[in-house]
Amino acid sequence: MYVFLNDMLVPEPEARVSVYDHGFLYGDGVYETMRAYGGIVFMLDEHIGRLGRSAGFIKLNIPERDFIRATVYKTIAANKLSDAYIRITVSRGKGPVGLDPELCGETTYVVIAREFSPYPKSYYRDGTKLILAKTRRNLIGAINPKIKSLNFLNNILARIEAKERGAHEAIMLNAEGLIAEGTVSNLFFVREGVLCTPSEETGILDGITRGIIISLAKRNGIDLEEGMFRPADLLSATEVFFTNTTSEVMPVSRVDDVKYGIG
Repeated sequence: MYVFLNDMLVPEPEARVSVYDHGFLYGDGVYETMRAYGGIVFMLDEHIGRLGRSAGFIKLNIPERDFIRATVYKTIAANKLSDAYIRITVSRGKGPVGLDPELCGETTYVVIAREFSPYPKSYYRDGTKLILAKTRRNLIGAINPKIKSLNFLNNILARIEAKERGAHEAIMLNAEGLIAEGTVSNLFFVREGVLCTPSEETGILDGITRGIIISLAKRNGIDLEEGMFRPADLLSATEVFFTNTTSEVMPVSRVDDVKYGIG
C-alpha cells in the first residue's frame, strides 16, 4: 500500500511522522474522510471545502484545492482501488514542544486510501443499537464541533460508553441537554410524521451526508424540522436513523431501552 506524505507517494512502511509533530503531541490539526465508488470520490469538492473551513477555524494553512484533489486520486490509483475509504489529515507539523503554533514550520499532509470494508448487511436489515451518552458534546465556545479536528477525545469517551453498553454508536447531548449528534454521525428521527434532525445551533458537525438527506427531503416534499430537541422527543419517535460518509444511511432499531421499527 502507498501513502501520500507531504509531497510524494511512499510505501506505507516508509510513511513516518515525527514524534515532535504537533498533531501527535497536541491533536493540532484537521482531517476529512471520504468514500470512492467505482474510483470516483463522492462529494470530493464539498469535503475539501469543509477541510478548508476546519483549517480556517484554527488558522492552519493547508494545500491548494487542486493539489488536494490530485493527491487523493494519485493515492487511489497507486493502490489500485475502486471502492475505497480515503482520509486526508493535515497537522500543524513538526516543532519544539510547546503550544505556540509558530513553533512549527511546514504542515504535515497525509492521504491514506484503502479498500472499503462494508458494514454487515444485518445492520441495514435489522437496525443498530444506540445509547444516550453521559459525555456531553464540546461547547461551541470552547471547541466548535464544526472543526473536524484531530483532537477527538470528546467523541472517544462517548464511544467508550457505547462499547461498554453493547451499542454501535452513542448520541451526545450538548451542555443544555439538547440532542446534538453521534460520535461520528448525524441523527435523524421521525416524530408525528415530521423528519427531525438537530439544528447546527445545537453544536454539531454539519455532515456532508446530512446535507444530502436534507436536500432530498425538501426536494421530495417531506416535512422537515431542523430544531432543538430533547431526549424525550427522540424516545417518542417512530423511526430513527443516522448518517455519515461510510455508513451512508444507517437504520436504528433501539436507543437505550426504546425500540423502533425499521423504515
